[in-house]
Amino acid sequence: MRVVIKIGTSTLTHSTGHLNIRRVEEICKVLSDIQNAGHQIILVSSGAIGMGVGKLGLPGRPKDMPGKQAAAAVGQCELMYTYDKLFAEYSHTVAQLLLTADDIKDPRRSIHVHDTLERLLEFRAIPIINENDAVATDEIGIETTIGENDTLSAIVAQLVNADLLILLSDIDGLYTADPRKDSSAQLIPVVHKIDAEIEALAGGNGSSLGTGGMVTKLNAAKMCFEAGCDMVITNGDNPKALYDIIDGKPIGTRFTEK
Repeated sequence: MRVVIKIGTSTLTHSTGHLNIRRVEEICKVLSDIQNAGHQIILVSSGAIGMGVGKLGLPGRPKDMPGKQAAAAVGQCELMYTYDKLFAEYSHTVAQLLLTADDIKDPRRSIHVHDTLERLLEFRAIPIINENDAVATDEIGIETTIGENDTLSAIVAQLVNADLLILLSDIDGLYTADPRKDSSAQLIPVVHKIDAEIEALAGGNGSSLGTGGMVTKLNAAKMCFEAGCDMVITNGDNPKALYDIIDGKPIGTRFTEK
């Protein structure tokens, strides 16, 4: 299988904002084993700004655009150093791709991105992709910005004709209600189509679930449906669950037409 895995900041870091070393080490170990089994792995990884804040010793996330972009520039180096070191322990080579929306929207550039990814996979390297936060400016509404990594990971899945997209986040999947407010909320194991009822479960902008990113995750699922690619939303706190997801077992919420 060709699998795209999106790792959110909440999976990479502790609540303090510092790197969750044990979890990241476990993720790299599991993904190395999955690749050893013959699957192709592509990572879409968040965390550059957060790691830059820590590396620079800043008191918190900068509020101004140049500060955020400077933190991203520093943090991306730290992020790739971490991945390179950990994957190398299992004899895997990583590659970095920093993309902007122009790289996807421009047909010529998009072909180059596709061809580069295909060749990296042919070489058995693990591409690690992020938006180029050092130049992206989503907060001020520039149209050439992808904006967040749920969408970016779905774009990548479409681009490389992936079989599966896995979104690792701080939620177990899609629920019938907000589980933080409703103790009777039930996890929905499988979604075969995204209709108005499913969209309503994500909440609108500004709601608790919407703020948590479920709206963007459902948008990513729509893109995967269009591409014939399954998608799974699951909690990133147990990296070993990736084995079961690859095997098709009921972990989190799976979006599939099958």
